[in-house]
Amino acid sequence: MEADELLVLVAGGDQKAFEELYGLVSGPVYGLVRRVVRDIAQSEEVTQEVLLELWRSAARFDPGRGSALSWILTLAHRRAVDRVRSARAAGEREQREALRANHPAFDHVAEEVEAGLEREWVRRCLDRLTALQRQSVTLAYYDGYTYREVAERLSLPLGTVKTRMRDGLTQLRKCLGGVA
Repeated sequence: MEADELLVLVAGGDQKAFEELYGLVSGPVYGLVRRVVRDIAQSEEVTQEVLLELWRSAARFDPGRGSALSWILTLAHRRAVDRVRSARAAGEREQREALRANHPAFDHVAEEVEAGLEREWVRRCLDRLTALQRQSVTLAYYDGYTYREVAERLSLPLGTVKTRMRDGLTQLRKCLGGVA
């Protein structure tokens, strides 16, 4: 029996057809996965995952879109690429963690001083805004209100609040220079 016919039977839950399909496609699937993944143990694992996925998702196969073998090999290639990407990401995470472990401890005192200076700088810049601009910006950025909510709280049209916000943020950007 051909792979296309077997896959249709597998979609119906036919275990005997799956055994036959397994024997027919496991070699090509392993070969493709091995070329992508390279590691023998990982390749065997990915091949098993693909064949398990084949059993579970056989009903998704559409004979009108291509052959069963090409569909199966596409599943295998995707799964193999996912495994390589996952392994690469894990390796990169381990490298970043190793680099972090070799860096000196974080200087909390210096960070607190710097944060305090930045807060003072922002306060000074906020003081340069008009009272109306400062009120709108404070409600939006410190209290977390949306522009519409600011307009409702201040009983103003939304357009007026947007204008105040735009002008206030422009002034802050100028005042803060490279910080904003």
